[in-house]
Amino acid sequence: MSHDNLSQYPVIPDRHVPPSDNLGDVDDRFVFDFHSYDDLEDGQRWSTWLSVEPLSRGPEPLPDWVVTSQGAIDTELGVLKTGKEADVHLVERADPLDLTAGVVMAAKRYRSSEHRSFHRAASYTEGRSMKRSRDERAVKRKSTFGRQVAAGEWAVSEWAALVRFWNLGLPVPYPVQIDGTEILMEWITVVGEDGTVQTAPRLAQTRPSPELLASYFEQLTDALATMVQNGVVHGDLSAYNILAAGERLVIIDLPQIVDLVGNLNGMTFLQRDCANICGWFRSRGLDVDEHALFGELMAHAF
Repeated sequence: MSHDNLSQYPVIPDRHVPPSDNLGDVDDRFVFDFHSYDDLEDGQRWSTWLSVEPLSRGPEPLPDWVVTSQGAIDTELGVLKTGKEADVHLVERADPLDLTAGVVMAAKRYRSSEHRSFHRAASYTEGRSMKRSRDERAVKRKSTFGRQVAAGEWAVSEWAALVRFWNLGLPVPYPVQIDGTEILMEWITVVGEDGTVQTAPRLAQTRPSPELLASYFEQLTDALATMVQNGVVHGDLSAYNILAAGERLVIIDLPQIVDLVGNLNGMTFLQRDCANICGWFRSRGLDVDEHALFGELMAHAF
Protein backbone atom coordinates (compact mmCIF):
# COMPACT_ATOMS: atom_id res chain seq x y z
CA MET A 1 0.00 0.00 0.00
CA SER A 2 1.37 3.40 -0.98
CA HIS A 3 1.82 6.34 1.39
CA ASP A 4 -0.89 8.15 -0.57
CA ASN A 5 -3.40 5.46 0.27
CA LEU A 6 -2.46 5.58 3.97
CA SER A 7 -3.47 9.22 4.16
CA GLN A 8 -7.13 8.30 3.96
CA TYR A 9 -7.02 6.57 7.40
CA PRO A 10 -7.32 8.58 10.60
CA VAL A 11 -4.19 9.20 12.56
CA ILE A 12 -4.16 7.31 15.89
CA PRO A 13 -2.07 9.12 18.46
CA ASP A 14 0.37 7.20 20.67
CA ARG A 15 -1.13 5.88 23.97
CA HIS A 16 -0.22 8.21 26.81
CA VAL A 17 1.56 6.45 29.67
CA PRO A 18 1.98 8.69 32.73
CA PRO A 19 5.31 8.69 34.53
CA SER A 20 5.61 5.97 37.15
CA ASP A 21 5.78 8.54 39.93
CA ASN A 22 2.66 10.41 38.80
CA LEU A 23 -0.39 8.81 40.45
CA GLY A 24 -2.52 11.91 40.61
CA ASP A 25 -5.03 10.53 38.10
CA VAL A 26 -5.36 7.10 39.75
CA ASP A 27 -8.50 6.36 41.76
CA ASP A 28 -7.61 6.19 45.46
CA ARG A 29 -9.55 2.94 45.74
CA PHE A 30 -6.85 1.24 43.70
CA VAL A 31 -3.91 2.62 45.66
CA PHE A 32 -2.49 0.75 48.62
CA ASP A 33 0.76 0.43 50.50
CA PHE A 34 2.70 -2.79 50.07
CA HIS A 35 5.05 -4.07 52.73
CA SER A 36 6.95 -7.33 52.61
CA TYR A 37 7.26 -9.60 55.64
CA ASP A 38 10.21 -11.72 56.60
CA ASP A 39 9.95 -15.50 56.58
CA LEU A 40 8.60 -17.12 59.72
CA GLU A 41 10.99 -18.58 62.25
CA ASP A 42 10.64 -21.78 64.26
CA GLY A 43 7.81 -21.50 66.77
CA GLN A 44 5.94 -18.95 64.68
CA ARG A 45 2.84 -19.05 62.49
CA TRP A 46 0.70 -16.52 60.71
CA SER A 47 -2.20 -15.26 62.79
CA THR A 48 -5.22 -17.55 62.50
CA TRP A 49 -7.69 -14.74 63.28
CA LEU A 50 -8.96 -14.38 59.71
CA SER A 51 -8.81 -18.11 58.93
CA VAL A 52 -11.51 -19.09 61.42
CA GLU A 53 -15.22 -18.54 60.95
CA PRO A 54 -16.77 -15.38 62.43
CA LEU A 55 -18.62 -17.41 65.08
CA SER A 56 -15.27 -18.80 66.17
CA ARG A 57 -14.11 -15.31 67.18
CA GLY A 58 -14.79 -13.54 70.43
CA PRO A 59 -17.99 -11.61 71.16
CA GLU A 60 -18.44 -7.99 70.14
CA PRO A 61 -17.36 -5.44 71.05
CA LEU A 62 -13.78 -6.63 70.84
CA PRO A 63 -11.45 -5.37 73.58
CA ASP A 64 -8.98 -2.86 72.17
CA TRP A 65 -6.05 -5.20 72.85
CA VAL A 66 -7.25 -7.89 70.42
CA VAL A 67 -4.96 -7.97 67.35
CA THR A 68 -6.84 -8.53 64.08
CA SER A 69 -4.13 -7.57 61.57
CA GLN A 70 -3.77 -9.97 58.66
CA GLY A 71 -0.01 -9.54 58.88
CA ALA A 72 0.19 -10.51 62.54
CA ILE A 73 2.39 -13.40 63.60
CA ASP A 74 1.79 -15.82 66.49
CA THR A 75 4.97 -16.62 68.40
CA GLU A 76 5.22 -19.43 70.94
CA LEU A 77 6.57 -18.20 74.29
CA GLY A 78 6.44 -21.42 76.27
CA VAL A 79 4.21 -23.65 78.37
CA LEU A 80 2.23 -21.95 81.12
CA LYS A 81 0.50 -24.99 82.61
CA THR A 82 0.10 -28.69 81.92
CA GLY A 83 -2.94 -30.73 82.83
CA LYS A 84 -4.62 -34.08 82.33
CA GLU A 85 -6.94 -32.82 79.60
CA ALA A 86 -5.16 -29.81 78.12
CA ASP A 87 -1.98 -27.76 78.18
CA VAL A 88 -1.90 -23.99 78.34
CA HIS A 89 0.77 -22.10 76.40
CA LEU A 90 1.64 -18.43 76.10
CA VAL A 91 1.41 -17.02 72.57
CA GLU A 92 2.30 -13.52 71.46
CA ARG A 93 0.30 -12.12 68.55
CA ALA A 94 1.83 -9.04 66.95
CA ASP A 95 2.30 -7.38 63.57
CA PRO A 96 6.05 -6.86 63.02
CA LEU A 97 5.28 -3.75 60.96
CA ASP A 98 3.11 -2.22 63.71
CA LEU A 99 5.10 -2.22 66.91
CA THR A 100 2.33 -0.39 68.80
CA ALA A 101 -0.01 -3.40 68.61
CA GLY A 102 0.77 -6.72 70.21
CA VAL A 103 -0.64 -8.96 72.91
CA VAL A 104 0.31 -12.09 74.84
CA MET A 105 -2.55 -14.58 75.14
CA ALA A 106 -3.15 -17.92 76.80
CA ALA A 107 -3.57 -20.76 74.31
CA LYS A 108 -5.40 -23.73 75.80
CA ARG A 109 -4.82 -26.82 73.69
CA TYR A 110 -6.72 -29.99 74.40
CA ARG A 111 -4.61 -33.09 74.33
CA SER A 112 -4.79 -35.69 71.58
CA SER A 113 -7.03 -38.70 72.01
CA GLU A 114 -4.06 -40.88 73.03
CA HIS A 115 -2.99 -38.63 75.91
CA ARG A 116 -6.14 -37.34 77.57
CA SER A 117 -9.10 -38.49 79.61
CA PHE A 118 -11.78 -36.64 81.52
CA HIS A 119 -12.53 -37.75 85.04
CA ARG A 120 -16.23 -38.67 85.39
CA ALA A 121 -16.81 -37.31 81.86
CA ALA A 122 -20.09 -39.19 81.44
CA SER A 123 -21.68 -37.47 84.44
CA TYR A 124 -20.72 -34.05 83.09
CA THR A 125 -22.10 -34.72 79.62
CA GLU A 126 -25.43 -36.05 80.86
CA GLY A 127 -28.15 -34.31 78.85
CA ARG A 128 -25.81 -33.00 76.15
CA SER A 129 -26.42 -33.87 72.52
CA MET A 130 -24.23 -33.73 69.43
CA LYS A 131 -25.19 -32.43 66.01
CA ARG A 132 -24.39 -35.73 64.30
CA SER A 133 -25.62 -39.05 65.63
CA ARG A 134 -22.59 -40.74 64.04
CA ASP A 135 -20.29 -38.69 66.26
CA GLU A 136 -22.35 -39.46 69.36
CA ARG A 137 -22.24 -43.21 68.68
CA ALA A 138 -18.47 -43.07 68.13
CA VAL A 139 -17.94 -41.25 71.43
CA LYS A 140 -20.05 -43.81 73.30
CA ARG A 141 -18.04 -46.66 71.75
CA LYS A 142 -14.81 -44.86 72.70
CA SER A 143 -13.32 -45.61 69.30
CA THR A 144 -10.27 -43.74 68.00
CA PHE A 145 -12.52 -41.49 65.96
CA GLY A 146 -14.81 -41.09 68.96
CA ARG A 147 -11.93 -39.91 71.15
CA GLN A 148 -10.97 -37.37 68.50
CA VAL A 149 -14.55 -36.12 68.39
CA ALA A 150 -14.63 -35.92 72.18
CA ALA A 151 -11.51 -33.74 72.27
CA GLY A 152 -13.14 -31.30 69.90
CA GLU A 153 -16.43 -31.40 71.80
CA TRP A 154 -14.74 -30.47 75.08
CA ALA A 155 -12.96 -27.56 73.42
CA VAL A 156 -16.23 -26.38 71.87
CA SER A 157 -17.97 -26.77 75.22
CA GLU A 158 -15.43 -24.57 76.98
CA TRP A 159 -15.51 -22.02 74.17
CA ALA A 160 -19.30 -21.80 74.35
CA ALA A 161 -19.14 -21.43 78.12
CA LEU A 162 -16.56 -18.65 77.93
CA VAL A 163 -18.60 -16.73 75.35
CA ARG A 164 -21.82 -17.23 77.29
CA PHE A 165 -20.32 -16.24 80.64
CA TRP A 166 -18.55 -13.22 79.14
CA ASN A 167 -21.82 -12.00 77.66
CA LEU A 168 -23.45 -12.44 81.07
CA GLY A 169 -20.79 -10.22 82.63
CA LEU A 170 -19.21 -13.04 84.63
CA PRO A 171 -15.53 -12.82 85.62
CA VAL A 172 -13.92 -15.08 83.01
CA PRO A 173 -11.03 -14.52 80.57
CA TYR A 174 -12.10 -12.89 77.32
CA PRO A 175 -12.36 -15.63 74.66
CA VAL A 176 -10.42 -14.45 71.58
CA GLN A 177 -11.00 -17.36 69.20
CA ILE A 178 -11.28 -21.12 68.83
CA ASP A 179 -9.52 -23.11 66.12
CA GLY A 180 -10.00 -26.86 66.30
CA THR A 181 -8.98 -27.92 69.80
CA GLU A 182 -7.12 -24.68 70.57
CA ILE A 183 -8.75 -21.80 72.44
CA LEU A 184 -7.00 -18.43 72.54
CA MET A 185 -8.08 -16.33 75.50
CA GLU A 186 -7.08 -13.40 77.65
CA TRP A 187 -3.97 -13.93 79.74
CA ILE A 188 -4.89 -12.97 83.32
CA THR A 189 -1.92 -11.23 84.91
CA VAL A 190 -0.69 -9.32 87.93
CA VAL A 191 2.34 -7.06 88.38
CA GLY A 192 4.94 -8.69 90.60
CA GLU A 193 6.97 -7.02 93.31
CA ASP A 194 9.83 -6.59 90.84
CA GLY A 195 7.53 -4.77 88.39
CA THR A 196 7.29 -7.62 85.90
CA VAL A 197 4.04 -8.96 84.47
CA GLN A 198 3.23 -12.41 85.82
CA THR A 199 0.42 -14.92 85.56
CA ALA A 200 -2.19 -14.31 88.24
CA PRO A 201 -1.89 -16.92 91.01
CA ARG A 202 -4.56 -19.46 91.74
CA LEU A 203 -6.77 -18.57 94.68
CA ALA A 204 -5.39 -21.61 96.52
CA GLN A 205 -1.91 -20.05 96.44
CA THR A 206 -2.94 -16.79 98.11
CA ARG A 207 -3.19 -15.59 101.70
CA PRO A 208 -5.59 -12.66 101.43
CA SER A 209 -6.32 -10.26 104.27
CA PRO A 210 -9.64 -10.72 106.12
CA GLU A 211 -11.14 -7.79 104.19
CA LEU A 212 -10.03 -9.12 100.82
CA LEU A 213 -11.09 -12.65 101.77
CA ALA A 214 -14.63 -11.42 102.47
CA SER A 215 -14.64 -9.51 99.17
CA TYR A 216 -13.51 -12.63 97.30
CA PHE A 217 -16.35 -14.69 98.80
CA GLU A 218 -18.89 -12.03 97.89
CA GLN A 219 -17.59 -11.97 94.31
CA LEU A 220 -17.92 -15.74 94.02
CA THR A 221 -21.40 -15.73 95.52
CA ASP A 222 -22.52 -13.15 92.97
CA ALA A 223 -20.95 -15.16 90.12
CA LEU A 224 -22.57 -18.41 91.24
CA ALA A 225 -25.93 -16.65 91.58
CA THR A 226 -25.68 -15.36 88.01
CA MET A 227 -24.84 -18.87 86.80
CA VAL A 228 -27.81 -20.56 88.48
CA GLN A 229 -30.13 -17.76 87.38
CA ASN A 230 -29.16 -18.77 83.85
CA GLY A 231 -29.51 -22.49 84.56
CA VAL A 232 -25.85 -23.55 84.62
CA VAL A 233 -23.36 -24.86 87.17
CA HIS A 234 -19.57 -24.70 86.94
CA GLY A 235 -19.37 -28.34 88.02
CA ASP A 236 -15.75 -28.37 89.16
CA LEU A 237 -15.30 -25.12 91.07
CA SER A 238 -12.53 -24.93 93.63
CA ALA A 239 -9.74 -22.62 94.74
CA TYR A 240 -7.54 -24.27 92.10
CA ASN A 241 -9.49 -23.04 89.06
CA ILE A 242 -10.02 -19.48 90.24
CA LEU A 243 -7.36 -16.85 89.61
CA ALA A 244 -6.70 -13.99 92.03
CA ALA A 245 -5.94 -10.96 89.86
CA GLY A 246 -5.31 -8.40 92.57
CA GLU A 247 -8.62 -7.51 94.17
CA ARG A 248 -10.75 -9.42 91.65
CA LEU A 249 -11.28 -13.08 90.98
CA VAL A 250 -11.41 -14.73 87.55
CA ILE A 251 -13.01 -18.14 87.03
CA ILE A 252 -11.27 -20.53 84.62
CA ASP A 253 -11.54 -24.15 83.40
CA LEU A 254 -15.08 -24.35 82.07
CA PRO A 255 -15.33 -27.38 79.73
CA GLN A 256 -17.48 -29.35 82.17
CA ILE A 257 -20.24 -26.82 82.93
CA VAL A 258 -23.57 -28.58 83.34
CA ASP A 259 -27.21 -27.72 82.98
CA LEU A 260 -28.71 -27.25 86.43
CA VAL A 261 -31.99 -28.92 85.47
CA GLY A 262 -31.24 -30.87 82.28
CA ASN A 263 -28.39 -32.78 83.89
CA LEU A 264 -29.51 -35.30 86.51
CA ASN A 265 -26.38 -34.49 88.49
CA GLY A 266 -26.84 -30.71 88.29
CA MET A 267 -27.87 -30.21 91.92
CA THR A 268 -25.17 -32.56 93.13
CA PHE A 269 -22.50 -30.61 91.24
CA LEU A 270 -23.79 -27.33 92.66
CA GLN A 271 -23.68 -28.72 96.19
CA ARG A 272 -20.13 -29.90 95.63
CA ASP A 273 -19.09 -26.50 94.26
CA CYS A 274 -20.53 -24.85 97.36
CA ALA A 275 -18.75 -27.33 99.65
CA ASN A 276 -15.39 -26.87 97.89
CA ILE A 277 -15.57 -23.09 98.00
CA CYS A 278 -16.80 -22.78 101.57
CA GLY A 279 -14.27 -25.34 102.79
CA TRP A 280 -11.40 -23.30 101.39
CA PHE A 281 -12.69 -20.00 102.76
CA ARG A 282 -13.17 -21.55 106.20
CA SER A 283 -9.59 -22.78 106.10
CA ARG A 284 -8.54 -19.14 105.64
CA GLY A 285 -10.61 -17.96 108.60
CA LEU A 286 -13.92 -16.84 107.04
CA ASP A 287 -17.02 -18.21 108.76
CA VAL A 288 -19.16 -19.47 105.88
CA ASP A 289 -21.48 -22.45 105.47
CA GLU A 290 -22.01 -24.45 102.26
CA HIS A 291 -25.62 -25.29 103.16
CA ALA A 292 -26.48 -21.62 103.61
CA LEU A 293 -24.76 -20.80 100.31
CA PHE A 294 -26.60 -23.58 98.50
CA GLY A 295 -29.92 -22.37 99.91
CA GLU A 296 -29.19 -18.80 98.81
CA LEU A 297 -28.34 -19.97 95.31
CA MET A 298 -31.52 -22.05 95.10
CA ALA A 299 -33.49 -18.90 95.86
CA HIS A 300 -31.92 -17.36 92.76
CA ALA A 301 -32.56 -20.44 90.63
CA PHE A 302 -36.32 -20.80 91.18
